[in-house]
Amino acid sequence: MSPPVSAAVSPPVSALLDRLRAGALDWLGENLGHFDALPASHARPATRGRAKAALELALLCHCAARLDGGPPDALGEAAALIRRLWQHPDFPGLLDEGGERYAAVYALVYAALAPRGIDDALCRAALSRLPPGALAPGGKTAYQRLEIRYYADKAGVRHGIEPYADLAPRSPLVTLRAATPDSTPDSTPENTAPLTTGQAYALTHATFYLGDFGRARPAGLDGRELGHARELARRMLGHCVAHDQWDLIAELLLTQFILGADPLRTPGGAAAVECLARAQLPNGAIPGRSAAGRAAGADRGREFFRKAYHTTLVTALMALIVAPERRPS
Repeated sequence: MSPPVSAAVSPPVSALLDRLRAGALDWLGENLGHFDALPASHARPATRGRAKAALELALLCHCAARLDGGPPDALGEAAALIRRLWQHPDFPGLLDEGGERYAAVYALVYAALAPRGIDDALCRAALSRLPPGALAPGGKTAYQRLEIRYYADKAGVRHGIEPYADLAPRSPLVTLRAATPDSTPDSTPENTAPLTTGQAYALTHATFYLGDFGRARPAGLDGRELGHARELARRMLGHCVAHDQWDLIAELLLTQFILGADPLRTPGGAAAVECLARAQLPNGAIPGRSAAGRAAGADRGREFFRKAYHTTLVTALMALIVAPERRPS
């Protein structure tokens, strides 16, 4: 069951969200050539970075297809590209280039996000090459087990990972604790990050898996645990807004929505949307994960894409899912 749709959102925030969504989708559409992990000319080598970008684009298309009213027209060519890549015999080989650390999860993601109606022989072959133990809980953190279960379930693969209701109380939503200021003169609640960057991403991604990217409330959490996760997300979002950490801002807005809040109706959520709107370039891109790591004026082509694509894509995903008129069902 999807989170309830709230009352009307104030026009300024809604208008900013619409602008973010439209601009991000336009930029992604204009840069599909960079998502093509197997360019026809083979003039430049295919890399794991290209395969990863394609997997992320597939996730955007997958989630958009589940929205009320279906995916926006702006993603039509992106969906066509994913269908072509997923049926190309050379694409699965790219999933191995990052080594064992990435290969098993990427193979699961590849199979899980396969477009409907394609021949799944390549996906099945990729899954058959998973190393022993890849789908077993041994040696994996609760977060890693959660990630594997999410994509294995979506791919229809048998596994030995425990149920979500057992994983949720062991997940970052419950186990993480916010940092407190230390005794140094410049350490205050305003400049002390509640979570490290790595912890913040663990919080957001675990929420995405437990809530199926907005289709449901996270299972297995009681009221106290859910409140704890909401407070972590709220505090970290405020810190990220203050420090222009754009990628985490987009992920935390989506996290708040999945956790049952409506970020578009809170001062902190409105400030976060405004922060992203200020960061967005006229061409629609968000030029980096943060202001500190933004693309430089001299960055062009592939280098600009490398720095901008992830945050722009996550912003589009967030803006599609939290928009009151298009929420997933």
